Amino acid sequence: MRWDEVREQFPNEWIVCEALKSRLEEGYWLVDEVAVIDRFDDSAVAMKRYYELHRAQPYREYGFFHTSREKLRLREKWAGVRGPR
Repeated sequence: MRWDEVREQFPNEWIVCEALKSRLEEGYWLVDEVAVIDRFDDSAVAMKRYYELHRAQPYREYGFFHTSREKLRLREKWAGVRGPR
């Protein structure tokens, strides 16, 4: 489902979803397509559900977002060990 479709179907809600199609562009992760897993009125409950899913399947791209966001555009975070200087 595209994000604009999610926003139309679930206005003003917290959505827990899995990114099905995404891309990196200029330091941002842009999500083009998602599968909605759950929806909530309360962000704390949505976050708890997200963490449950992430713990069970950490290799999948889960997230939780409010549908007031126009686009799913997130700054890419880089983690790792820095090499020798």
